[in-house]
Amino acid sequence: MTGKCFKVTVMQVLLDTCAVIWSVGNPEQLSQAARDILTLDETEAWISPISCAEVACAAERGRITLDRHWRLWFRYYVDLNKWRLKDIDLDLMEESYSLPGTFHQDPADRIIVATARIMCCPIITSDRKMLDYPHVQTIW
Repeated sequence: MTGKCFKVTVMQVLLDTCAVIWSVGNPEQLSQAARDILTLDETEAWISPISCAEVACAAERGRITLDRHWRLWFRYYVDLNKWRLKDIDLDLMEESYSLPGTFHQDPADRIIVATARIMCCPIITSDRKMLDYPHVQTIW
């Protein structure tokens, strides 16, 4: 190959916490569109560290059952699935509490929405509040 470059198009997506949990333990809970996107080679899946906190809370409250401690579970599946983590920094926190229009006050959801807005990528989610929010792209 001389003088030719091939551009590989990568699609970035951000997984909401429900998509993280279902991807691991119950993939049939994901929509067909979500499953299709997550299985494409050119998809780069990202998650927010706030999803770790949501998994921890859900496990400790008995809302989900994991096969190991939530910390080990989270790190294991992040590595296994080659999910990337988008750091929570000051810019992201400022965006979380400067979202345009009306959005509910749940801090984790605000952080996830702000992350998607900063990254300019859609969120894979079944959360009706995110799906109905017109200032972020979603896939479901």
